[in-house]
Amino acid sequence: MDKNPRKKLHGSYLTTVVSITLVLFTLGLLGLILLHARKLSDYVKENIGFSVIMKDNVKEAGIIRLQKMLDASGYVKSTNYVTREQAARVMAEEIGEDFISFLGYNPLLPTIEVRFRAEYANNDSLAVIKEQILADSNVKEVFYQESLVDAINKNLRKIGIIILAFSGMLLVISVALINNTIRLSVYSKRFLIKSMQLVGATQQFISRPFIIRGIVQGLISALLAIIILSGIIYISQRELPDLVKLQDIDLFLSLFGIVILLGILLTWLSNYLAVRKYLRVWDDSLYY
Repeated sequence: MDKNPRKKLHGSYLTTVVSITLVLFTLGLLGLILLHARKLSDYVKENIGFSVIMKDNVKEAGIIRLQKMLDASGYVKSTNYVTREQAARVMAEEIGEDFISFLGYNPLLPTIEVRFRAEYANNDSLAVIKEQILADSNVKEVFYQESLVDAINKNLRKIGIIILAFSGMLLVISVALINNTIRLSVYSKRFLIKSMQLVGATQQFISRPFIIRGIVQGLISALLAIIILSGIIYISQRELPDLVKLQDIDLFLSLFGIVILLGILLTWLSNYLAVRKYLRVWDDSLYY
């Protein structure tokens, strides 16, 4: 006979909280991976090179006008006007010699470097935008690597499908683990549930303490999972400073809110269903 029932009860409670915490942490970590995968995808798309090469005799006022028009459009994230002199300095640094002195003139043309929003960084949209820009009489040529854009989008799409499939599988497994953990916890109290029912307690009266305890367990587990996730984020930012560019506080807060919501909803539902099951079984079934 157990001489320390209170200690056993606390041990069972702690085991349940730890189990749920680990599952919620896994789901939260998966959410972080999904968020970073999305941000990384957008970052790659928004840094695809798109150069608007101007004509040789164009006036700077015409270039500035086109740049402002591009900045005002909904599909452009940023633009950068590169003068002939700036382009010459960059090329001289890259090749390691002053090619203008050798040639006797600057063959480079003024250029507007354009970066598009992620949703427009695909060949179909870029082809339409290219035609619109070429309609400007000051534009000589528009250059971007169509094959590279197509390859980037195809690879990102494949990676996205794999991550989503893995996420769906892990979500199902996580829900099953939380449900089984709580069912085992309620199973150990099945005789208490039946005894309360036999002395006339209503289903609502019997279920209430289990559901409240489940909600508290879910909330505590979610907060613990968030603390661990915050530690992971802090360490990753310290070890990989470039990740800061992909961080979004609002998305992190939304993720933490989802973790808390999942912790409460899953534990509430699992406790409700488990208690309901033992309220409906016959007395002999409690032993199986």
